[in-house]
Amino acid sequence: MKQIIISFLCLLTVSIQAQERIILLNEGLWQADNGRITYFEDGKVVSNQWFRDVNGSKLGDTPNDIIQVNENLIAIAINWSNVVQFITPKGKAVAATEDIPNNRKLCSDGRYVYVTSYGHECETVNGMQYFEKGYVAKIDISNFKCIAACEVGYEPEGIALYDGRLFVANTGGYAFEEDHEYETTVSILNAETMQVENTIDVGQINLYGKLSQSGRYLCINSPGDYYKIPAACIIFDCEKALQGDEDCFAKLEYASTYSCTTLDGKFMAIGSRFSYITNEYTFNYVTIDPEEVMISMGGSGVDEEFPGTVLDDIKNMMMPYGIYVNPYTGYIYGTDAGSFEGAGYLYQWSPEGELLGKYKVYINPAHFLALAPEGYWSGIESIHNSEFIIQNGEKVIYDIMGRRVDSSLFTLRPSLIIKDGKKIINKQ
Repeated sequence: MKQIIISFLCLLTVSIQAQERIILLNEGLWQADNGRITYFEDGKVVSNQWFRDVNGSKLGDTPNDIIQVNENLIAIAINWSNVVQFITPKGKAVAATEDIPNNRKLCSDGRYVYVTSYGHECETVNGMQYFEKGYVAKIDISNFKCIAACEVGYEPEGIALYDGRLFVANTGGYAFEEDHEYETTVSILNAETMQVENTIDVGQINLYGKLSQSGRYLCINSPGDYYKIPAACIIFDCEKALQGDEDCFAKLEYASTYSCTTLDGKFMAIGSRFSYITNEYTFNYVTIDPEEVMISMGGSGVDEEFPGTVLDDIKNMMMPYGIYVNPYTGYIYGTDAGSFEGAGYLYQWSPEGELLGKYKVYINPAHFLALAPEGYWSGIESIHNSEFIIQNGEKVIYDIMGRRVDSSLFTLRPSLIIKDGKKIINKQ
């Protein structure tokens, strides 16, 4: 019997070794209705029109966010098509919600999908709702209907979920053409009731783009006003904000236009600054330790150390357009949009920063989602849908969607461990 068990474990760990499976959203050209999905697997671009290959139809106009909702469902915000498209991890379209115009960014708790919108109306199961500013919509994935919506600030962008609350970065990005000012606030909503509980003024305008999240910390980009107010980055402590601490954020004099969360809980950011005065871009490249930044209130916690050749390779790009770390494996990805009008490129690095390949993709490749390695979702049951990953001798916890979780929230012993890309049953 012992021999059988050992053989089974050997087969199990071999069969579920880490695989690189990346879904990349190519925005295409705005109003050209040519958004596409690139599917990348184990060092090869399988397809640069994956959605059409699987479904026989176009994806839509300007996709601008993608998240995994649960084991079987992925959500894509397709901005100019006014659609939130739902697909399986195999790429099969299963539903589309069309009641949220000018949708922007997404997050999910596995039962509901929350969507920010620049729009002023939303059709819910209780009828049409109208808003002066922007809003957050709540989609029930049991029927893909919008069941509630709540007004926040003008032109809300990034959204994140922490401790049952939604944290929404407001931009006011239409200030240059509409009768309102730029926003400087983060709205905090109760995800269950869909009511605003608090609004935090961070004192920096135009909080634009997708949020990167590391447990309790958020990395929020501000491009400024493209004239006299320079770009900056806000590190936001959700836990402190919920406790009513006024010192719940710190401002950094760096842009974080394209950012991601690393396996050790830091933020890796490419800052892109554009000026209408000079018509030129300038860049900064930083790694941010959010805990240290908050302890020092911005006095320390920022450096320019990227693994291996990653930084040099990015600096050689024509127009960096995205950065991403696979939360399951640590492999690093970046994109180069080039001229913004032709095919861009996907770069892949090992976790140590060795450049493994450069791959031609489609126009404006921007948004990433890593699919879990084979065997991640099934075959082994883990306590509370959480998994411990051994990193530098410490136990780091990720939830079922691959998001890093504050280890202080968990006291249970793991039923499995992931080490060196393999799952090993831990009978205790």
